[in-house]
Amino acid sequence: MPTKRPSRGTPAKIPVPATALDAQVILQLYELRRETEMRKARNFISAEFWPEAAEDTLRIARSYPSPENTWLRQVTSYWEMAASFVLRGALHEGLFFDASGEMYCVYAKFRPFLPEIRQKLPYFLLTVEKVILRTLEGRQRLERLERSLSRRRQKLAGRRAAVAATSAGFN
Repeated sequence: MPTKRPSRGTPAKIPVPATALDAQVILQLYELRRETEMRKARNFISAEFWPEAAEDTLRIARSYPSPENTWLRQVTSYWEMAASFVLRGALHEGLFFDASGEMYCVYAKFRPFLPEIRQKLPYFLLTVEKVILRTLEGRQRLERLERSLSRRRQKLAGRRAAVAATSAGFN
């Protein structure tokens, strides 16, 4: 990650290199993502769940116990935990940036609805948001993913419309 430009009279900030311990934490985070139930949760959030309003997320949050509720909590709490490692200095931010693209996708999916979601769930993806928005690289990555998700939403809407048109009301 680039260093900040020093202000007048302030020495340049020297980037701190990632350590072997940072790499180990990244590998452990990766292993957690590979667990069977976590894979189901990640698939649900990334491929199946496409909220169109805050209420779609809040409905799942209220549907305890259900697989969807469990999956939502599992994915969001996983990324909140991982982001907290960065915010609290336990994990190298640059290394985390390189290895956490999925977190940006998760956040981008919920971002349009966060003000409304946070009326009921005030801490929803708050730590993730802090990590993503704190660097220019993070904000740029988010913008790219938001454009990509927008195109994906449009394609899904087109498919739904095509299915609805051909099904003659028989879904």
